[in-house]
Amino acid sequence: MRCRIVGAPVQDGAGRMGCEMGPSALRTAGLVSVLSELGHEVEDWGAVQPAAARAIVHGNLALKALPEISAWTAAIAETAYAASQDAMPIFLGGDHAISAGTVSGIARRAAERGRPLFVLWLDAHPDFHTLETTVSGNLHGVPLAYASGRPGFNGYFPDLPVAVDPARICVMGLRSVDPAERRALNEAGVTVHDMRTIDEHGVAPLLRAFLALVEKANGLLHVSLDVDFLDPSIAPAVGTTVPGGATFREAHLVMEMLSDSGLVSSLDLVELNPFLDERGRTATLMVDLAASLMGRRIMDRPTRSHSGSIA
Repeated sequence: MRCRIVGAPVQDGAGRMGCEMGPSALRTAGLVSVLSELGHEVEDWGAVQPAAARAIVHGNLALKALPEISAWTAAIAETAYAASQDAMPIFLGGDHAISAGTVSGIARRAAERGRPLFVLWLDAHPDFHTLETTVSGNLHGVPLAYASGRPGFNGYFPDLPVAVDPARICVMGLRSVDPAERRALNEAGVTVHDMRTIDEHGVAPLLRAFLALVEKANGLLHVSLDVDFLDPSIAPAVGTTVPGGATFREAHLVMEMLSDSGLVSSLDLVELNPFLDERGRTATLMVDLAASLMGRRIMDRPTRSHSGSIA
């Protein structure tokens, strides 16, 4: 498969500095060589350059870096659309604000192909705030709300060509949800699997049910993997640590099941803050998880032919 690596060194959406170094850390941890060793053709497109920021004023005075994030979203969306033309793009964050651009760009491409886009959001947080409801003002907390067409972004973020149907979104690994987000998720009809649900049922049957929906609809699947999906004991390099995350084996099982499905058409690796890492262990783990998604196996198993290609 042809893979396109796209760096999105955004840190304006997070509450602390360091995420802009994430793409470099993932490359240093060997992402390109690992993908090549798995037999994929890899093109590295370097880093997205943000569009020119324009003056934006919003009534929520807590919002931070709104002009900058709006500009980044426009540039990333265009790059995502271009990179997905005939390849599987892998976007290297940067904080999770990049996904406002990656998901919207991929959704535009999927609509042109006449295929519905599904989103698997692996995260401790749902990032389902609007510009009105966020209290922290950190805009890595809004990308999924924006990409799914929640109200309140018009005139502030780029116009959304195609919104992702919330019924085609699965958020997995939640353990930190604000009241406004909880209400919005329930109202929108997003599939939510918090860590209690995973504890009670196991990750495999929950993911298998969502993948069955994607396959039945002949959909494309965008996977957005936030470092804080993982337990901080194995992945410390994130500014939003929340105890009780996915274990090493749970995370690899998710990636291996995604690989077996052959449905994944694009991938985000986000919120890696190398400044907070321990000798690169989190960057290495993220690369290993990407490798599992892209076909690395302990034992050979029957695998579906890859139908997730966006071409």
